[in-house]
Amino acid sequence: MKEVLKNYSGIILLLLGITIGSIIGIAAPAVVDYIKPLGDIFLNLLFVSVVPLVFFAVSNSIASLEQQSKFGRIILTMSFTFLLFILIAAIFTICVIYLFPVSSISGSSEVITETATEDSWGNRIVSFFTVGEFTELFSRRNMLALLIFAFLTGFAARKAGEKGQPFRIFIASGYEVMKELLLLIMKLAPIGLGAYFAYQVATLGPQLFGFYGKPLGLYYIAGIIYFLVFFSLYAFVANGQNGVKSFWTNAIYPTLTALSTCSSFATMPSNLQAASKIGIPNSIANLVIPIGTTLHKNGSSMSSIIKIYVAFLIIGRDFFEPSNLLLALGITVFVSIVAGGIPNGGYIGEMLMISVYKLPQEAIPAVMIIGTLVDPLATVLNAVGDVVAAMFVTKIMGEKLEVIHEKQ
Repeated sequence: MKEVLKNYSGIILLLLGITIGSIIGIAAPAVVDYIKPLGDIFLNLLFVSVVPLVFFAVSNSIASLEQQSKFGRIILTMSFTFLLFILIAAIFTICVIYLFPVSSISGSSEVITETATEDSWGNRIVSFFTVGEFTELFSRRNMLALLIFAFLTGFAARKAGEKGQPFRIFIASGYEVMKELLLLIMKLAPIGLGAYFAYQVATLGPQLFGFYGKPLGLYYIAGIIYFLVFFSLYAFVANGQNGVKSFWTNAIYPTLTALSTCSSFATMPSNLQAASKIGIPNSIANLVIPIGTTLHKNGSSMSSIIKIYVAFLIIGRDFFEPSNLLLALGITVFVSIVAGGIPNGGYIGEMLMISVYKLPQEAIPAVMIIGTLVDPLATVLNAVGDVVAAMFVTKIMGEKLEVIHEKQ
């Protein structure tokens, strides 16, 4: 019980902060103006820490890929599988919110003090991918350009060979330092988001609770359906009815581990054990599951779409425009694959979302709260999805699943 409380302490503290903020917003709205700066301070600290973390994390991950390049065909097959599953999860979620839309909050657009700007496609493409000055890279408004620069820096560090070793050590060290800094700042999340929630409740009233409840309900219903139906489908493609039976027989322990720990990394040992019992070859399981723990996030894919949708509801824009949907899929792939290995990577994805869509920062607390509250189910989808992905990779590689029957 103590271990469960420890693993869920972040969610519990955040819910406590939101609850206290809600009470203040309802019972003492005059106090809100005095505590809202706490929320602003938290967001500003988050902004200035996320940008360098993205640079160091992405460039370090690319610079350290040398040892993985020899796995060739397995890596290529695994990458295809991860991307396919992530996009299927995202498209499924888009269909769900299209069929069961959430009503926006009346008056919410007046609360937003900034406006989302529109521009021509040519200018948007240039501004998305590049900036005119080096210093502009390290602005939260140019996150996509920073990502591209970080990728190129990582590749250049690899090509530099021995002469680039000191720089590779520098970016690896920078990643560790900035990771710890973000973890420190996130300890302030219950206070910062609680203060912001108090402001939203005082401004928009109790209808805010229903606004958050509907997308959360959609996520949990859609997530459970995806978990049961799509994972069964993937297992069936991998090995027919035997694949479905063997997957669900051995997926129970990883599922309970993911729920109790709320951590994909903590679930990895039970995933490897389940993979062995399912009969996934060690050469595949020992590669797909550890890398998938970082790069394969079905639950994060679904929550990314929900969060972008909620942000659009807040500012009164149409999420279902084709250009917005394509950008949402691109952001979702980044959040699920690139940001998956970064602590609190979902928050980094939210910064990218704000940058690409040019949304006001007032939308961030809402999507951060939703992202935190869906975390238990998202962890299950993220973690257990690695096992069925390994089964799928085994099928594509032409290997056979040799189910291990335990002795009675």
